Amino acid sequence: MKWFIITLVVASLIGSVMWVMPSPRQRYQANLRLKARQLGIQVHMARVSLPRALGEMEPDVRTIPAYRIARTNLERSERDSWSGWEVLRVDTLENLGLPEHWSWSKGQGGLQPAALEQLNSLLEQLPDDVLGVESTPLSLTFYWDERGDESRLDYLHQLAQPLLEQKI
Repeated sequence: MKWFIITLVVASLIGSVMWVMPSPRQRYQANLRLKARQLGIQVHMARVSLPRALGEMEPDVRTIPAYRIARTNLERSERDSWSGWEVLRVDTLENLGLPEHWSWSKGQGGLQPAALEQLNSLLEQLPDDVLGVESTPLSLTFYWDERGDESRLDYLHQLAQPLLEQKI
């Protein structure tokens, strides 16, 4: 009986240790977010309200990692007059000028034709696990589901550079 109790206590301790260990997915996310920090990208969990999709009664709300790349090339006057925008991967009626399956959440009609062309080029190159892109005077943000490997993060960082440089 004494050995049974000792075995039970040891099994309980091992189970507790295994329970607090991070899962493979959590280890992957931690490594990915560390790599993002090394690239100068801030990662936050953001609550994103998708516009009401075609045929849906209620809009969808998701909590998703937001990969924010800071804008460092804007002057104060540019920041003050900045017209932000946000596009999300959802089919709605608010899709003027965007590729198929993308819709405006904020800023429809606010971009010049050349800037809109640059944005469309970016949207067509984005992987399927990117839910949206947002531009504010402080950052360019990718709402990304964190699928793929670290090379996907490098790819997103590379895709963002033209928009950051051209102040779109």
